Amino acid sequence: MTTEVVAGAGAGRLSARDLTLSYEERTIVEGLDLDVPDGEITVVVGPNACGKSTLLRALGRLLKPTRGSVLLDGAELARIPTRTIARSLGLLPQTPVAPEAITVADLVARGRQPHQRWWQQWSEEDEQAVAEAMARTDVAELADRAVDELSGGQRQRVWIAMALAQQTDLLLLDEPTTYLDISHQVEVLDLCRRLNRERGRTVVAVLHDLNQAARYADHLVAMKAGRIVARGRPSEVVTAELVREVFGLESVVVPDPVTGGPLVVPGKPWEAA
Repeated sequence: MTTEVVAGAGAGRLSARDLTLSYEERTIVEGLDLDVPDGEITVVVGPNACGKSTLLRALGRLLKPTRGSVLLDGAELARIPTRTIARSLGLLPQTPVAPEAITVADLVARGRQPHQRWWQQWSEEDEQAVAEAMARTDVAELADRAVDELSGGQRQRVWIAMALAQQTDLLLLDEPTTYLDISHQVEVLDLCRRLNRERGRTVVAVLHDLNQAARYADHLVAMKAGRIVARGRPSEVVTAELVREVFGLESVVVPDPVTGGPLVVPGKPWEAA
Protein backbone atom coordinates (compact mmCIF):
# COMPACT_ATOMS: atom_id res chain seq x y z
CA MET A 1 0.00 0.00 0.00
CA THR A 2 1.26 3.46 -0.88
CA THR A 3 1.97 5.89 1.92
CA GLU A 4 0.39 9.23 1.11
CA VAL A 5 2.83 12.05 0.53
CA VAL A 6 1.75 15.43 1.86
CA ALA A 7 3.94 18.43 1.12
CA GLY A 8 3.06 22.06 1.54
CA ALA A 9 -0.68 21.52 2.02
CA GLY A 10 -2.64 24.16 3.89
CA ALA A 11 -6.16 25.07 4.93
CA GLY A 12 -8.38 27.39 2.91
CA ARG A 13 -11.95 28.53 2.35
CA LEU A 14 -12.91 25.30 0.56
CA SER A 15 -12.33 21.89 2.08
CA ALA A 16 -13.69 18.35 2.35
CA ARG A 17 -13.93 16.18 5.44
CA ASP A 18 -14.36 12.38 5.46
CA LEU A 19 -15.93 12.72 2.01
CA THR A 20 -17.54 9.66 0.48
CA LEU A 21 -19.18 9.95 -2.95
CA SER A 22 -21.28 7.37 -4.75
CA TYR A 23 -23.35 6.84 -7.86
CA GLU A 24 -26.26 4.61 -6.86
CA GLU A 25 -24.60 1.66 -5.10
CA ARG A 26 -21.09 2.24 -6.46
CA THR A 27 -18.66 4.15 -4.24
CA ILE A 28 -16.27 6.35 -6.22
CA VAL A 29 -14.54 8.37 -3.48
CA GLU A 30 -14.23 7.17 0.11
CA GLY A 31 -13.15 8.90 3.32
CA LEU A 32 -11.33 11.73 1.56
CA ASP A 33 -9.98 14.82 3.35
CA LEU A 34 -8.87 17.82 1.32
CA ASP A 35 -7.91 21.44 1.97
CA VAL A 36 -7.78 23.76 -1.03
CA PRO A 37 -5.10 26.39 -0.37
CA ASP A 38 -6.37 29.94 -0.82
CA GLY A 39 -4.83 32.03 -3.58
CA GLU A 40 -3.22 29.06 -5.32
CA ILE A 41 -3.85 26.83 -8.31
CA THR A 42 -4.70 23.31 -7.23
CA VAL A 43 -4.67 20.66 -9.96
CA VAL A 44 -6.15 17.19 -9.50
CA VAL A 45 -4.65 14.40 -11.61
CA GLY A 46 -5.07 10.66 -11.84
CA PRO A 47 -6.05 7.84 -14.20
CA ASN A 48 -9.48 7.55 -15.76
CA ALA A 49 -12.27 6.66 -13.32
CA CYS A 50 -10.17 7.47 -10.25
CA GLY A 51 -12.77 9.93 -8.90
CA LYS A 52 -11.17 13.29 -9.73
CA SER A 53 -14.15 14.69 -11.68
CA THR A 54 -16.54 13.23 -9.11
CA LEU A 55 -14.61 15.08 -6.40
CA LEU A 56 -14.85 18.35 -8.33
CA ARG A 57 -18.62 17.88 -8.78
CA ALA A 58 -18.97 17.53 -5.01
CA LEU A 59 -16.82 20.61 -4.37
CA GLY A 60 -19.20 22.52 -6.68
CA ARG A 61 -22.34 21.08 -5.01
CA LEU A 62 -23.39 19.17 -8.11
CA LEU A 63 -23.17 15.88 -6.21
CA LYS A 64 -24.45 15.23 -2.71
CA PRO A 65 -22.02 13.36 -0.44
CA THR A 66 -22.96 9.89 0.73
CA ARG A 67 -21.01 10.63 3.90
CA GLY A 68 -18.93 13.53 5.15
CA SER A 69 -19.15 17.09 3.95
CA VAL A 70 -17.77 19.87 1.76
CA LEU A 71 -17.14 23.09 3.67
CA LEU A 72 -17.06 26.67 2.39
CA ASP A 73 -15.80 29.17 4.96
CA GLY A 74 -16.41 26.54 7.62
CA ALA A 75 -20.08 25.98 6.74
CA GLU A 76 -21.47 22.87 5.06
CA LEU A 77 -22.00 23.57 1.38
CA ALA A 78 -25.36 21.79 1.48
CA ARG A 79 -26.67 24.34 4.00
CA ILE A 80 -25.59 27.49 2.15
CA PRO A 81 -28.13 29.26 -0.14
CA THR A 82 -27.44 28.67 -3.82
CA ARG A 83 -27.10 32.37 -4.65
CA THR A 84 -24.55 32.84 -1.87
CA ILE A 85 -22.49 29.95 -3.23
CA ALA A 86 -22.72 31.32 -6.77
CA ARG A 87 -21.17 34.60 -5.65
CA SER A 88 -18.19 32.79 -4.16
CA LEU A 89 -17.71 29.72 -6.32
CA GLY A 90 -17.75 29.37 -10.12
CA LEU A 91 -17.87 25.96 -11.75
CA LEU A 92 -17.22 24.75 -15.29
CA PRO A 93 -18.41 21.13 -15.47
CA GLN A 94 -16.93 18.59 -17.85
CA THR A 95 -19.85 18.49 -20.32
CA PRO A 96 -21.94 21.67 -19.98
CA VAL A 97 -25.06 21.97 -22.13
CA ALA A 98 -26.15 25.31 -23.60
CA PRO A 99 -29.81 26.22 -24.21
CA GLU A 100 -30.76 25.75 -27.86
CA ALA A 101 -29.93 28.68 -30.17
CA ILE A 102 -28.49 30.86 -27.38
CA THR A 103 -25.83 33.31 -28.56
CA VAL A 104 -22.33 33.54 -27.18
CA ALA A 105 -22.98 36.95 -25.62
CA ASP A 106 -26.18 35.75 -23.94
CA LEU A 107 -24.51 32.63 -22.52
CA VAL A 108 -21.56 34.57 -21.11
CA ALA A 109 -23.99 37.11 -19.63
CA ARG A 110 -25.63 34.31 -17.62
CA GLY A 111 -22.51 34.31 -15.49
CA ARG A 112 -23.80 37.57 -14.01
CA GLN A 113 -27.09 36.10 -12.73
CA PRO A 114 -25.86 35.63 -9.13
CA HIS A 115 -25.24 39.40 -8.98
CA GLN A 116 -28.74 40.37 -10.18
CA ARG A 117 -31.56 41.62 -7.94
CA TRP A 118 -35.20 42.30 -8.71
CA TRP A 119 -34.57 46.01 -8.08
CA GLN A 120 -31.26 46.08 -9.94
CA GLN A 121 -30.99 44.17 -13.18
CA TRP A 122 -28.29 44.70 -15.82
CA SER A 123 -25.64 47.26 -14.84
CA GLU A 124 -22.53 48.86 -16.28
CA GLU A 125 -20.49 46.61 -13.98
CA ASP A 126 -22.17 43.55 -15.53
CA GLU A 127 -21.42 44.85 -19.02
CA GLN A 128 -17.76 45.35 -18.18
CA ALA A 129 -17.44 41.92 -16.58
CA VAL A 130 -18.90 40.19 -19.64
CA ALA A 131 -16.78 42.20 -22.09
CA GLU A 132 -13.60 41.47 -20.13
CA ALA A 133 -14.38 37.75 -19.85
CA MET A 134 -15.01 37.48 -23.59
CA ALA A 135 -11.86 39.41 -24.43
CA ARG A 136 -9.71 37.27 -22.11
CA THR A 137 -10.96 34.05 -23.72
CA ASP A 138 -10.78 35.40 -27.28
CA VAL A 139 -14.49 34.95 -28.05
CA ALA A 140 -15.56 38.60 -28.45
CA GLU A 141 -15.77 38.23 -32.23
CA LEU A 142 -18.20 35.33 -31.74
CA ALA A 143 -20.63 37.37 -29.63
CA ASP A 144 -23.58 37.12 -32.04
CA ARG A 145 -22.99 33.50 -33.08
CA ALA A 146 -25.16 30.68 -31.77
CA VAL A 147 -23.23 28.52 -29.32
CA ASP A 148 -24.41 25.28 -30.96
CA GLU A 149 -22.86 26.39 -34.28
CA LEU A 150 -19.35 26.65 -32.83
CA SER A 151 -16.53 24.16 -32.86
CA GLY A 152 -15.77 22.19 -29.72
CA GLY A 153 -12.79 24.40 -28.90
CA GLN A 154 -14.75 27.60 -29.42
CA ARG A 155 -17.59 26.35 -27.21
CA GLN A 156 -15.13 25.46 -24.45
CA ARG A 157 -13.70 28.99 -24.45
CA VAL A 158 -17.24 30.43 -24.31
CA TRP A 159 -18.06 28.34 -21.24
CA ILE A 160 -14.85 29.47 -19.58
CA ALA A 161 -15.82 33.07 -20.38
CA MET A 162 -19.15 32.55 -18.61
CA ALA A 163 -17.35 31.22 -15.53
CA LEU A 164 -15.00 34.22 -15.58
CA ALA A 165 -17.91 36.66 -15.92
CA GLN A 166 -19.25 35.30 -12.65
CA GLN A 167 -16.20 36.92 -10.98
CA THR A 168 -15.94 34.52 -8.06
CA ASP A 169 -12.94 34.16 -5.78
CA LEU A 170 -13.03 30.36 -6.24
CA LEU A 171 -13.03 28.83 -9.72
CA LEU A 172 -13.52 25.09 -10.34
CA LEU A 173 -12.65 23.78 -13.81
CA ASP A 174 -13.26 20.17 -14.84
CA GLU A 175 -10.91 19.36 -17.73
CA PRO A 176 -10.96 22.93 -19.13
CA THR A 177 -8.58 22.03 -21.98
CA THR A 178 -10.87 19.36 -23.47
CA TYR A 179 -11.44 19.85 -27.23
CA LEU A 180 -8.67 22.48 -27.42
CA ASP A 181 -5.59 22.26 -29.59
CA ILE A 182 -2.23 22.65 -27.89
CA SER A 183 -2.07 26.41 -28.53
CA HIS A 184 -5.47 27.07 -26.95
CA GLN A 185 -4.69 24.66 -24.10
CA VAL A 186 -1.71 26.81 -23.19
CA GLU A 187 -3.78 29.99 -23.58
CA VAL A 188 -6.44 28.70 -21.20
CA LEU A 189 -3.91 27.57 -18.61
CA ASP A 190 -1.98 30.83 -18.94
CA LEU A 191 -5.27 32.63 -18.37
CA CYS A 192 -5.84 30.62 -15.17
CA ARG A 193 -2.34 31.58 -14.05
CA ARG A 194 -2.96 35.30 -14.72
CA LEU A 195 -6.29 35.22 -12.88
CA ASN A 196 -4.52 33.62 -9.97
CA ARG A 197 -1.47 35.90 -9.92
CA GLU A 198 -3.12 39.20 -10.86
CA ARG A 199 -6.56 38.80 -9.28
CA GLY A 200 -5.78 36.42 -6.44
CA ARG A 201 -8.38 33.87 -7.53
CA THR A 202 -8.19 30.37 -6.12
CA VAL A 203 -8.39 27.83 -8.94
CA VAL A 204 -9.09 24.09 -8.74
CA ALA A 205 -8.75 22.22 -12.03
CA VAL A 206 -8.92 18.61 -13.13
CA LEU A 207 -6.36 17.90 -15.87
CA HIS A 208 -5.35 14.75 -17.74
CA ASP A 209 -1.91 15.97 -18.77
CA LEU A 210 0.50 15.42 -15.89
CA ASN A 211 3.15 17.70 -17.37
CA GLN A 212 0.69 20.55 -17.77
CA ALA A 213 -0.44 19.95 -14.20
CA ALA A 214 3.15 20.04 -12.93
CA ARG A 215 3.84 23.24 -14.85
CA TYR A 216 0.80 25.23 -13.73
CA ALA A 217 -0.08 23.86 -10.29
CA ASP A 218 1.03 25.38 -7.01
CA HIS A 219 -0.62 22.46 -5.25
CA LEU A 220 -0.91 19.07 -6.95
CA VAL A 221 -3.33 16.36 -5.84
CA ALA A 222 -2.78 12.86 -7.26
CA MET A 223 -5.67 10.41 -6.95
CA LYS A 224 -6.04 6.70 -7.49
CA ALA A 225 -9.10 4.51 -6.87
CA GLY A 226 -11.01 7.25 -5.06
CA ARG A 227 -8.24 8.19 -2.66
CA ILE A 228 -5.52 10.82 -2.52
CA VAL A 229 -2.11 9.22 -3.01
CA ALA A 230 -0.02 12.40 -2.89
CA ARG A 231 -0.50 16.15 -2.57
CA GLY A 232 1.78 19.13 -2.33
CA ARG A 233 4.17 21.14 -4.47
CA PRO A 234 4.80 19.46 -7.84
CA SER A 235 8.55 19.67 -7.31
CA GLU A 236 8.18 17.61 -4.14
CA VAL A 237 5.59 15.01 -5.14
CA VAL A 238 6.08 14.33 -8.88
CA THR A 239 8.54 11.42 -8.96
CA ALA A 240 9.03 8.34 -11.10
CA GLU A 241 7.68 6.29 -8.18
CA LEU A 242 4.50 8.37 -8.05
CA VAL A 243 3.95 8.07 -11.80
CA ARG A 244 4.40 4.30 -11.56
CA GLU A 245 2.02 4.02 -8.59
CA VAL A 246 -0.73 6.28 -9.92
CA PHE A 247 -0.56 5.73 -13.68
CA GLY A 248 1.22 2.39 -13.95
CA LEU A 249 3.81 4.00 -16.22
CA GLU A 250 7.56 3.69 -16.15
CA SER A 251 9.13 7.12 -16.62
CA VAL A 252 12.03 9.41 -15.91
CA VAL A 253 11.39 12.73 -14.18
CA VAL A 254 13.76 15.47 -15.32
CA PRO A 255 13.87 19.27 -14.85
CA ASP A 256 11.60 21.18 -17.26
CA PRO A 257 13.99 23.25 -19.41
CA VAL A 258 11.62 26.23 -19.30
CA THR A 259 10.31 26.28 -15.72
CA GLY A 260 12.81 24.10 -13.85
CA GLY A 261 9.92 22.09 -12.42
CA PRO A 262 9.38 18.35 -12.90
CA LEU A 263 8.91 17.00 -16.43
CA VAL A 264 7.74 13.41 -16.89
CA VAL A 265 9.34 11.57 -19.78
CA PRO A 266 7.63 8.22 -20.45
CA GLY A 267 9.79 5.12 -20.59
CA LYS A 268 10.58 3.34 -23.83
CA PRO A 269 7.24 2.10 -25.32
CA TRP A 270 8.81 -0.80 -27.18
CA GLU A 271 11.71 -3.17 -26.84
CA ALA A 272 14.90 -2.13 -28.61
CA ALA A 273 15.62 -4.18 -31.72
